[in-house]
Amino acid sequence: MSKILITSALPYINGVPHLGHMVGCLLPSDVYARFMRMSGHDVLYIAGTDEHGTTSEVGALKEGISVEEYCDKYYARHVKTYEDFELSFDCFGRTSSEENKEVTYHIFEKLDENGFIEERTIKQVYSVDDGRFLADRYITGTCPYCGYDKARGDQCENCTKVLDPTELINPRSTISGSGNLEVRETKHLFLNLPKIEKRLSEWVASKEPYWPDVAYSIAKKWLKEGLQERCITRDLKWGFPVNKPGYEDKVFYVWFDAPIGYIGITKQWADQKPDERNWKEWWLDAKDVRYVEFMGKDNVPFHAIFFPAMLLGTGENWTFVDYLKGMSYLTFEGGKFSKSEHRGIFADKAVEEFPADYWRYWLMSNAPEASDSSFTFDSFAGMVNKDLNGVLGNFVSRVLKMTASKFGKEVPAGGEMTPLEKELAVNLQEKVNNYLKYMENMEIRKAMNELRSIWVDGNNYISAAEPWTVIKEDRERAAAILRVCINLIRIFAILSAPIMPKISEIMFSRLGLSSADMPGLKGFNVCQELQFLQPGHGFEPGDPLFERITPERLEELKLKYGSQEHK
Repeated sequence: MSKILITSALPYINGVPHLGHMVGCLLPSDVYARFMRMSGHDVLYIAGTDEHGTTSEVGALKEGISVEEYCDKYYARHVKTYEDFELSFDCFGRTSSEENKEVTYHIFEKLDENGFIEERTIKQVYSVDDGRFLADRYITGTCPYCGYDKARGDQCENCTKVLDPTELINPRSTISGSGNLEVRETKHLFLNLPKIEKRLSEWVASKEPYWPDVAYSIAKKWLKEGLQERCITRDLKWGFPVNKPGYEDKVFYVWFDAPIGYIGITKQWADQKPDERNWKEWWLDAKDVRYVEFMGKDNVPFHAIFFPAMLLGTGENWTFVDYLKGMSYLTFEGGKFSKSEHRGIFADKAVEEFPADYWRYWLMSNAPEASDSSFTFDSFAGMVNKDLNGVLGNFVSRVLKMTASKFGKEVPAGGEMTPLEKELAVNLQEKVNNYLKYMENMEIRKAMNELRSIWVDGNNYISAAEPWTVIKEDRERAAAILRVCINLIRIFAILSAPIMPKISEIMFSRLGLSSADMPGLKGFNVCQELQFLQPGHGFEPGDPLFERITPERLEELKLKYGSQEHK
């Protein structure tokens, strides 16, 4: 058994993630965590809300409440949304916690002691109309490198180039929209990345055989362009006050304390049961920990460059990411998700329309691994109706109803395995092995193709075996066929559990089983599993597993969520 540490990008506290956020980091990390637990590993899966910075200050100002109240309100919304989406965090914490403050101060002090912190007087953008210095991400303008006209002051989402706000062309405040901006001098602290660059380059180079191209190419691009000193303090009130004389009126930049938040959240988790848990066993001088991160490609530079550089600069033996699963973007009907323009469906609304497993299945089947993917309601309805209803749901329903009708609500006795069943077992074992391999390697779309193919094989088997015809002349043979099919339902439930945990639970329940009966995936033997449920074991046919999406419902969804064809 190995120790697997799993994290995803930390969602900003304001608002609720849309489907693009879910598929870009949160959902694949959950699927992987569930799979690794089922594979027998000791898994620690953590995330939390990213709460500091101007985002929270401005949001609270607009709502007329304190920043603390604002963060508490939206933290609760995040927690509920992720519970509804069936995300299985061991701890979903907050970057504003006292635990994170403690770790942030420690890392900063080590960097300062080791000579990686510099004091500088810089020019910073001040909004005259807003009466405040503007944080980088609250300045927008045209990117000087690619010409994208909605680039933020910290990074261009279009070309992923990290920016200084003074580089933007025609900058404006995103708080008020004012272009009445001035550049004023202010004193700040910088992390000297060039002094760490050599060691960081060697570390990144060691990841080439392992990291996916999306993550590795972005990291190499950053290093090729050369690292610059990075400002790690801000003129704000909300955040951790800088623990250095002369800087008490400033706070740490959100991108300094946010990645440290993974460590702080682990400490939160450990502090809940201090007699049983030790956060350092996962992060500091840790033994045998494999660390896997899931990030959208816009977050990759900070987790492939900035955070590792911070840890390297401490001179301590921190846990570094072993595998960074960088994901591309999910678009909505070919365009961007936009809450202000009522385009796209957000996670909290998605689960009001259909159960979470519908979305989980579609998103994982279309995960934007190597390139961008586009969500369309036509595709979503097509996969729900064809794959979930037509392949999986139809098989479960027809098998259980037919068995109940012909033999009663128990696994029927009689008959033996024939060459047809042995051929089925051989074919399924190959596909199961592929599925397990792809899941282990985080090749999500390949794994989903194998899973669907396994379901199809079950349908092909019952079509070839024809128990409805065989029963007229050989009741025992029909019983054997249906017994195999009922065991196939159990196999489908097991393999589907990381992707569709609630549907898997329902399938188990129909078979008179509970989550406590869920076996591990290590050494999964199809031939044995096809004979697991023995004659006399009870079951309930139940209602259909899935709701079919009608053409009328499809049009309603398109209109409601701003599909392009309804613009």
